[in-house]
Amino acid sequence: MPDPQPSRTLGPFDGVLFDNDGVLVDSHAHGEIAWRTLCDRFGLPFDEIVTTFVGRRPEDTFGEHLDGERLATAIDELEALEIELAAETPVLHGAIELLDALTLPWTVVTSASLPLAVARWQGAGLRVPEQVVSAESVSRGKPDPQPYLAGAELLGVDPERVLVFEDAPAGGLAATAAGCTVVAVGDTPWTIEPAARVPDLSFVRIAEDGAMFTMG
Repeated sequence: MPDPQPSRTLGPFDGVLFDNDGVLVDSHAHGEIAWRTLCDRFGLPFDEIVTTFVGRRPEDTFGEHLDGERLATAIDELEALEIELAAETPVLHGAIELLDALTLPWTVVTSASLPLAVARWQGAGLRVPEQVVSAESVSRGKPDPQPYLAGAELLGVDPERVLVFEDAPAGGLAATAAGCTVVAVGDTPWTIEPAARVPDLSFVRIAEDGAMFTMG
């Protein structure tokens, strides 16, 4: 069977930022288990929360329903349960191959805490970046642009020269507001139009000069 041919070209870029959950690793099923468990425990409306927690920091989602000690306890218990489940995190198609081939500077911008992100990378068999932007790195989480501005600064690259891979609407809004070029991974509907959309990272090639090709 012949290799797929390039169907779209973007860039060139000077750096790449990846969201983690839903882009590099498939943690959504475990995430829903953990969130449902905590919603039951704290009497929160899971059916409402499940539509908003993806791509956001737990404190931002729980903070709409809890405060004070109950908020702190819910965040701690959620993280403990998610880390416990992280050992069985699957890697998503194309992630290892794309990272291994990438010559541009890159890192991860995640709404998870650093311990949870590391646990998921280790569970999925991905190499851990030396520096990342995690929930603790910022005072305002996605959809605020601060996480992706921090990621571009970490790479030492102008945000307008940064390519971002995101699966969540909140992350897409954050990256766009930061001035980055955003590729949507998966088929979740967004309120903004990404520069391109791919099913997973196996449909992406990034050349040494920083040009990105989506494969048809």
